[in-house]
Amino acid sequence: MINPVHLRTLVEVVRLGSFAAAATRLGYTASAVSQQMSALERDTGVALFQRSARSVLPTEAAVVMTRHAAKVLTDIDTLMAAAARTHESTSQELRLGIFPSLATYVLPRILQNPAWRKLGIELRVSVAEPGQTIQGLRTGGELDVALVYQVGQSGLAWPHTVNRQWIGDDDFRVVLPAAWGIGPESKVAADHLSDMPWIMHHPGTSDATVIERLFASCNLHPRVVAYSDDFHASLEMAAAGLGAALVPELALLHRPPGVVVLDVPEIRLARNVFALLPKEQLTAQVQLFVELLADTLHKLGTTRRD
Repeated sequence: MINPVHLRTLVEVVRLGSFAAAATRLGYTASAVSQQMSALERDTGVALFQRSARSVLPTEAAVVMTRHAAKVLTDIDTLMAAAARTHESTSQELRLGIFPSLATYVLPRILQNPAWRKLGIELRVSVAEPGQTIQGLRTGGELDVALVYQVGQSGLAWPHTVNRQWIGDDDFRVVLPAAWGIGPESKVAADHLSDMPWIMHHPGTSDATVIERLFASCNLHPRVVAYSDDFHASLEMAAAGLGAALVPELALLHRPPGVVVLDVPEIRLARNVFALLPKEQLTAQVQLFVELLADTLHKLGTTRRD
């Protein structure tokens, strides 16, 4: 069955002359466009393009239509209309489990991306922490895809029957009250922050254990004045002068005034973001959604630093 998403991508590749240009126009990565065209070639049973060697990266190479592609394009409107009718009747429902900061800052950007509307996915969303979301994959199959994070080697476990795909990393940053008078460009070692008031995760959680070990390894011994697993609450308390906090960059997209984001070389920690997909859910539409998610998170990562 020919995927209409691939046909629309084919039109842009031919019109613009390269996978990279089509990717920019459609909001995909160049590799995603290349994969779509390879899938279309498999579905049609013919080679549609001749890739030139004008670029170091194959996905950025200029492409030349073969006579088979020209034949396909002679009746492209008919093909797309027929495929669209089929696509409308086979639109895929996707039951998505997602953790709060990804739902707050990444998912809305995907839903506003023109590429999303072309995927033909009917989304059903459940926002929860990773442990609860993973249970949705286990218990009766309430979810089709789970988007989770892992800090270090924290104790998350998922069924062996699921496919795990890395989406990206959400780096932690040190946040200080601006009232402390330490500027964002200040050179501060971790042990300089020892004995200062800190807002920490609740003891016993997997994140707290990893952070405690990291702090101990760089001789940072915080004086805990608050426990909070809500990053927005931690940011507001830091802005009010209560203490320092360790907050992931996604939460910093809407940070309040009154806080300073500090780069401390010894404190390098990230939430590794993964998509967990049961093997039967690995359709072309779902794979394109995962690629769109990874691309959106990557673009946010290039713009959210000070």
